[in-house]
Amino acid sequence: MSVAEDTIARNRALQTEWYGEPLGDRVRPLLGRLGMSQSGLAGVLGLSAPMLSQLMSGQRAKISNPAVLHRLMAVEDLVAAPGFDALTAAEVQARLEEIKAEQAATTSGMRVAPPGRVPAGPAPGSAEGAEDRAAGRGAAEPARLVQALLREVASAAEIEAAAGLIAGRFPDLAEVLRVYGAGRTSEAEAHFARTVLKQTPDDRAAMPVRSRLDSF
Repeated sequence: MSVAEDTIARNRALQTEWYGEPLGDRVRPLLGRLGMSQSGLAGVLGLSAPMLSQLMSGQRAKISNPAVLHRLMAVEDLVAAPGFDALTAAEVQARLEEIKAEQAATTSGMRVAPPGRVPAGPAPGSAEGAEDRAAGRGAAEPARLVQALLREVASAAEIEAAAGLIAGRFPDLAEVLRVYGAGRTSEAEAHFARTVLKQTPDDRAAMPVRSRLDSF
């Protein structure tokens, strides 16, 4: 194996540890679902096209800007949402522009989404869509913020190891580490809705969006 091949193999292994799978395997399905070029998606994420290409090919290992990772997760949520196929091309483009405009999470406070930002969901205008967006706003943004923070400071393996150390005495805290540090975004949002917003899967759409964050 050449030096270049060894570097790529090592970087892909690191990406699997940090992001669950190599970034090329995460990004390519998005290009197909969105019908976008690699350059177009790079613009949404806030990367140069060459940088995204290097990350996808394994020439580079880490997404250095947590805002880029956050936007990537937001795009993944968009295409995975049940209502995605019902969206028009213009609606998809509008959602991508909103994701592109999202600001980076910082250690000084919560990231504020642009006005009008709503999570992906059923087709706009439907009663189901209105209810899901009302419920989703309460969980999606803070859940993603916690994910971005944990994944910036530690790898998935490190987070799993930390969770294992405390699981015996503090099982709930260990679950938080595992869900937000190594789980899927949808799992993190569901956990946040259940534990902070006190919503169950059956009543998430019906309950008003309230949380302990309202008191800060």
